[in-house]
Amino acid sequence: MAASPQRVGFVGAGRMAEAIAQGLIRAGKVEAQHVMASAPTDRNLCHFQALGCRTTHSNQEVLQACSLVIFATKPHVLPGVLAEVAPMVTTEHILVSVAAGVPLSTLEEEGAMVMALGRCVGSGQARMLQELLEACGRCEEVPEAYVDIHTGLSGSGVAFVCTFSEALAEGAIKMGMPSALAHRIAAQTLLGTAKMLLQEGQLPSQLRTDVLTPGGTTIYGLHALEQGGLRAATMSAVEAATARAKELSRK
Repeated sequence: MAASPQRVGFVGAGRMAEAIAQGLIRAGKVEAQHVMASAPTDRNLCHFQALGCRTTHSNQEVLQACSLVIFATKPHVLPGVLAEVAPMVTTEHILVSVAAGVPLSTLEEEGAMVMALGRCVGSGQARMLQELLEACGRCEEVPEAYVDIHTGLSGSGVAFVCTFSEALAEGAIKMGMPSALAHRIAAQTLLGTAKMLLQEGQLPSQLRTDVLTPGGTTIYGLHALEQGGLRAATMSAVEAATARAKELSRK
């Protein structure tokens, strides 16, 4: 078991950074007082302060205080931030980017490594990072070529799934269910389905077949979804988001 770092820093304090910090703290991977986040203004830092974390307006201070530093800035901001903190980077640092569309070559110019591993990352560092991030959900090591696809599937997929959840709820509202109840049931349906897919290791097609009854309600509903082009539209959404991530990396 790889040891966890004593201190974790976040450069950029948006929603993704906050979610990762919450996951690490709740899983007991790091204590709140050993987390530091930086941002230009106090607008996002207040979320970290509410968790009991330290905050600063200095990116370099995060590098000075923390051995594991997660960069969660906007993609176009990251190159300038890396140039700013580069003098502070030592061989003891593990630097991680969760910014979409930023290639390893750009990060390695400043000594930064991501889960799509750079050339200088040791196996112990990779294990430690994976164990930490798995406190926030599934974490897998992938080739760099998959990173943009992951952005289109998982990063952007959050918005796609929220749109589908909203549509499910609105269908129930149309049929007479109160709004708050419809949204709770829609979200719980998505959660339960995801758990069955992950825990039982089933393919979606198999689980879908298991709930179909000949001439029943589900097949009628699925027919309506196919008529509306849900499958093709979803595939196109992932493709478009992936293409945009690749475009950002070229820039």
